[in-house]
Amino acid sequence: MKNILYSLSVGFFLVVGCQSEPRKIIPKVPLITVPAKIIEPKKIATDAATILSKKEVPVLCYHNIRDFSASASGNMKVYTVKPDAFAAQMKALADAGYKTVLPQQLYDYLVFDGPLPEKPIMITFDDTREEQFSIGAAEMKKHGFKGVFFIMTVSINRPGYMSKEQIKSLSDDGHVVGAHTWDHHMVTKYTGDDWNLQLVKPKAKLEEIIGKPVTDFAYPFGLWNAPAIPEIKKSGYEMAYILSTKRDPADPLYTIRRIIVSGTWSTEGMMKAVHSSFNKAE
Repeated sequence: MKNILYSLSVGFFLVVGCQSEPRKIIPKVPLITVPAKIIEPKKIATDAATILSKKEVPVLCYHNIRDFSASASGNMKVYTVKPDAFAAQMKALADAGYKTVLPQQLYDYLVFDGPLPEKPIMITFDDTREEQFSIGAAEMKKHGFKGVFFIMTVSINRPGYMSKEQIKSLSDDGHVVGAHTWDHHMVTKYTGDDWNLQLVKPKAKLEEIIGKPVTDFAYPFGLWNAPAIPEIKKSGYEMAYILSTKRDPADPLYTIRRIIVSGTWSTEGMMKAVHSSFNKAE
């Protein structure tokens, strides 16, 4: 009997002892949520007909910015704008509310219907003249304007033309550097290795100078033909610029229209040309 009571007692204390042990607390592991990856819709490029139907952005083309006499040749007067006149033109554009756009913004507008300022304008310069840097860029800076400088690589570092350092400075300051061939021979005359000499090598040289891709090309004299466009595309350019002739219906991105600002124009004449030249039907 004693053995039975003893066994019951021991069992009772064992049960009570087990029940009195503290419960183990298992820490909660926080649930980590991975943010959902946002996939932007792929941009769809529009077709040539739609690009042609869009309102044109005015594109101005300057060459020389320096004084000339009343007896200067007709060519000199057309291709040269006096410094005071250039300053007045930049001020007039700014006062009228124009904002400069650069090639990438123009490309996005034409191809993907990207946004533009209310009054966009592009200011371009051909032929690498030094005063485009010392006068042109300095004057534009007063109004927060940026421009596109089309460089003939044969002229770099020559007297009266821009140096490598000036070209790099323009790019670093937010302007765009484009190609304008090696030595200004017209594209319509190219054969054989001319494409490499005039399109491929200048692009590579400018990219080496500025450390950025060069995607824009200006035709010497504004002259172009349809066979040149595949070669320009193959050379890696995204857009090419003519003067005030009709655009190519198949490749409007490679025939962007510009107007030369003549040294014979008044400031008011330049402003009128902006309105009249870029509001015409094709």
